[in-house]
Amino acid sequence: MDYFNKTLYIPQVDRKDNVIGQVERWKAHEDVILHRGFTIIIGFQDKIIIQHRRHPVFDDVYDITCSSHPIYVKNKLQPMIDAIYLTLKREWNLSKNDLLHEPKFLAKNYYKSKDKNSQYSEHEVCYVYKTEVKSLPLPDLKYAYGSSLLTREQILNKKTSIYKQFAPWVYKMFSLI
Repeated sequence: MDYFNKTLYIPQVDRKDNVIGQVERWKAHEDVILHRGFTIIIGFQDKIIIQHRRHPVFDDVYDITCSSHPIYVKNKLQPMIDAIYLTLKREWNLSKNDLLHEPKFLAKNYYKSKDKNSQYSEHEVCYVYKTEVKSLPLPDLKYAYGSSLLTREQILNKKTSIYKQFAPWVYKMFSLI
């Protein structure tokens, strides 16, 4: 079954990031319900991998490097690190052995943003992690239109066309890259 068509439950949280229940992921995005997610920033040789996102929510934007949600497995919320490794495998075909070190937690950010091209929104407490890879991966084209490898300076340059096309949560992370 296609990943986007699976029924998955994600953690609904309050503004203090306390888990207050489970919510089906598409309901969370359609009804603008605050939930928990994560972004993993992947570095390669002093550059950052950017994903040209292919997704029902915020399609055709650029992400640093990929984002998703922890899910409930048999009514138990999976650990964030497990969610990260599953996402890296699904979207980049990366395993723990492909990383130079375990993903490191950097910060968490709150944001809310409407997707102008769909009925969905993001309303999220986003945990941000960072790691590095041994060799440059290729994205799975079911989840990305492609990828880019950019320096911090290129990412932060407001004059570039890519700057205006970042996902809304990426702007909250600029101080972390």
